[in-house]
Amino acid sequence: MSRGPAGHVARSTVRPNSETGRCAPLRTFLTTADGISIDSVYEPGDVVYDASGSPVRRPVFVIAHGFTGDVDRPHLRRVAAAFARHGAVVTFSFRGHGRSGGRSTVGDREVLDLAAAVEWARSLGHARVVTVGFSMGGSVVLRHAALPGRTVDAVVSVSAPARWYYRGTAPMRRLHWMVTRPAGRLVGRYGFRTRIHHRDWDPVPPSPVESAPRIAPTPLLIVHGDRDGYFPLDHPRMLAEASAGHAELWLEHGMGHAEHAAADDLLARIGDWAVARAG
Repeated sequence: MSRGPAGHVARSTVRPNSETGRCAPLRTFLTTADGISIDSVYEPGDVVYDASGSPVRRPVFVIAHGFTGDVDRPHLRRVAAAFARHGAVVTFSFRGHGRSGGRSTVGDREVLDLAAAVEWARSLGHARVVTVGFSMGGSVVLRHAALPGRTVDAVVSVSAPARWYYRGTAPMRRLHWMVTRPAGRLVGRYGFRTRIHHRDWDPVPPSPVESAPRIAPTPLLIVHGDRDGYFPLDHPRMLAEASAGHAELWLEHGMGHAEHAAADDLLARIGDWAVARAG
């Protein structure tokens, strides 16, 4: 599985309402640079007014889900609702997940899916974009933010791996079986609505820990639970160390893995951080 070009064009027929200047909640398919159709949802979020009665321009949160997730999963909808209190929200299904086209490359070409979603958010009139990724999505937001010509204003990576091919925990050994074995890919397709590409990475994409030092000066937040069953605490610590002090690291007591484990109060704190850092 090879990396594609960073550039892309997101195709959509939707536009903001000409009378209000705001978009109603809408759903469409975007097209990535390599021609994959990505199921995407935009929600304008709560409207906040300043003392003069004018609406406050707030950021848009582009949320990248974990492996086997998709835009319709209840846990992703809960996350989207939490961030809608802080700004507009774009959610989407990575390739091979849900109603999106293509096959999952488990963190490689998914950077093109995120790039299409970010470009769509910009096209809807949002000046500030925050990417928030969970697990596999956490690795994707790191890789995307490290690309030349940065297009985001703040990055939040939750429960992400630091390095590829990690098999040090039982859940990750099961995941590798599902990705690398024909029988496992059948389980992914019919048990998790996730279609997985059969080819190995060629070339291997830059790892999250290789990407972390390239993100500065974009604000970066790394969040990880001390009860994460997939990736132990050496992963977030490696990411923070690689950032050379640029990243903020939150180690959350009692938290497990990714979207399912992100409590509402944590999501609220992440939203507050993002609004403050995105400028």
